[in-house]
Amino acid sequence: MTAALGIDIGGTKTAVALVADDGTVQGLRSAPSGRGPAGVVDVAAALAHEVLNSCGGGGASVGACMPGLVDPVTGWARHAVNLGVDSLDLAGELSTRLGAPVVVENDVKAAAYGAWRMRPPGSAVGQALAYLNLGTGLASAVVRDGVVVRGIDGAAGEIGHLPIAGDAPCTCGQVGCLETVASGSALARLWPEGARRARDPFVAAAAGDALAAAAVDVLCTGVGLAVQVLALASGAERVVVGGGLSGLGGPLLDGVRADLARRARGSRIIEALDLAGRVELLPPDVPVAALGAAWIGGRGWSHVAARPSAGGVRPAVPSGERVG
Repeated sequence: MTAALGIDIGGTKTAVALVADDGTVQGLRSAPSGRGPAGVVDVAAALAHEVLNSCGGGGASVGACMPGLVDPVTGWARHAVNLGVDSLDLAGELSTRLGAPVVVENDVKAAAYGAWRMRPPGSAVGQALAYLNLGTGLASAVVRDGVVVRGIDGAAGEIGHLPIAGDAPCTCGQVGCLETVASGSALARLWPEGARRARDPFVAAAAGDALAAAAVDVLCTGVGLAVQVLALASGAERVVVGGGLSGLGGPLLDGVRADLARRARGSRIIEALDLAGRVELLPPDVPVAALGAAWIGGRGWSHVAARPSAGGVRPAVPSGERVG
């Protein structure tokens, strides 16, 4: 049985998993992420060596992901602000450290690919899946026919910066972005830490905290709107919700489904889409981005949708690989 190594460099934590081709995790290590280009690579490479040495994963293919603008063709990552990285030859640096080729991808896109590979038995291979990441911000990615949809500079799926949700200022410079009502930062603004009576806003709301109740109402409505946007704009048949806020569990999923049911009652078009039945929550203990990175490493560039480079000429493809 072959194995693949997946490296997920997150804004706060880096996780490395060795994954068998049947999805079994053979080894998993994590540590606080490094800062700056050198620190990021140092932590990722050290964890990778630790996993490979403990599990005997020599010869495994390698994939890595991180936030920011990550180009799987050039191997470079840019503008990962939370990691202190302006630009980094992620593929080149990790390849040198690990002695093997490394395929790289944006973290949310890698998680989307991981979620697609984890689809239920019997589901159609060609089914389009959207992954909705609810963290400090809001991001998403779409996988269709096993290929990650990229768009302009990899921006496909950045629905968090659609200005369609109120009048709160967004960190991107716009006003009323979807992220301002459906994210961890939105929850923190609507339910300030100094006013909290419990750690979980749903628990606080059930105990009579009116501010928490209002906050979770806005959050569930915002996530419901995000699900509707993804279904209508991307054609996704399934929307999988992950990220830090997915740890809120069943109450969050119930609230989002209730909002989608409310939308369906007011629109025959929305009712026909059965959106409430198409959204699901990723279990919080699944390292989906590391899994996705591992599987991407095994596929090489074949997870990347074909796109022309400047002048309309497609980039060269390594021998034995295909694009699209």
